[in-house]
Amino acid sequence: MENEKKMPQCPVEMTLQLIGDKWKVLIIRDLMEGTKRFNELMRSVTGISQKVLTSHLRAMEKAGLVNRKVFAEVPPRVEYSLTETGLSLKPILDSMVAWGMHYKETLES
Repeated sequence: MENEKKMPQCPVEMTLQLIGDKWKVLIIRDLMEGTKRFNELMRSVTGISQKVLTSHLRAMEKAGLVNRKVFAEVPPRVEYSLTETGLSLKPILDSMVAWGMHYKETLES
């Protein structure tokens, strides 16, 4: 338990601790569309390595943002989806989309 990060007092810092990584936000973006298998996420999150994707999915599962479902098949099949907590991040991502579009339009004009 000593290795676990102490919970920040600041809500913004808490949010950033959970999703403050570029890859985590992109993983959440793609899982907002629905359940995906590992290889689907590898293809949709351009530039991420298998090691980094695995690491982030594990961390997000531990934080309660992502569900991991393993099917007893050969070869094994694993699917990832957002939990209710993960889905509750939708307004934050929507705000980021709106802000990014506005910023892009400002730069282009």
